[in-house]
Amino acid sequence: SRFAPGVMALRLQDVGFSLEADDIYTSALTTAHFVALQNPDASCFVIGEDGLERALEGKGIAFNDNDPDYVIVGESVNYSFSEMAKGAQLISTGAKFIGTNPDNAIPVEFGLYPACGAACALIETATGVKPYFLGKPNPFMMRAALDRLGVRAAEAIMVGDRMDTDIIAGMELGLRTGLVLTGASKRADLKKFPYGPDIIVDCLYDLGKKLGID
Repeated sequence: SRFAPGVMALRLQDVGFSLEADDIYTSALTTAHFVALQNPDASCFVIGEDGLERALEGKGIAFNDNDPDYVIVGESVNYSFSEMAKGAQLISTGAKFIGTNPDNAIPVEFGLYPACGAACALIETATGVKPYFLGKPNPFMMRAALDRLGVRAAEAIMVGDRMDTDIIAGMELGLRTGLVLTGASKRADLKKFPYGPDIIVDCLYDLGKKLGID
C-alpha cells in the first residue's frame, strides 16, 4: 500500500514487465473501496504513505485527525511512534481500526523490516482492539481483484512469496498458486503448512518459463 499503481507500474516496467497502472490492484485500493462501500461519508486518520492516501482520496474519503470514523494503517518505512500513539487514542475513543495487510515484516537487503502487521500489533496491544485487515488473505480483496480483471478464479494464478498470505489466499479462492522463493517463505518452510503451492520457483523469470510466458 506504499505506492500508487502508477508508481508500481513504472518500477515493474524497469525490470521487464509490460504493465500499466490499470493492471495493478493494491491493498490500498481494496481498503479505499471497502471504506467507501461501508460508509461513503467516512473520514479517516491515516498512518501510511502516499499510495494509501491517494487511494482514499480517489474514493472521496476525507482525512480527519480529531474524530475520524476509521484509523487506517498501511505500509511505511517511516512509521512514527507519535502517529501510532495518536491512532491508538482515536481507536480508544471509538474509531474503527483497519490495516491494509497483515504482513509483520518485509524482506530487505539487510534482513527484515517491520511492516503493517507489526505496526497494527503495537496499536492492538495498546488498545485491546483487533484490526480488520483488507489485504491478502482476505477474500474481499481477492474477489475485488478478479472483478477488476474480469476473469474467473479458474483463469487466474496467485503468485507470491508468502505461504501465510499469498498462497493461502489463492488456494482458498480456487486459484492456481505459485510460490516465488525470493521473499519471506523458503523451501524449508513448506513442511510447516498443511497446504502447498501448485508451482515453486526460485524467481519470477522461472515462473514465466513454467507458464510459457516470455
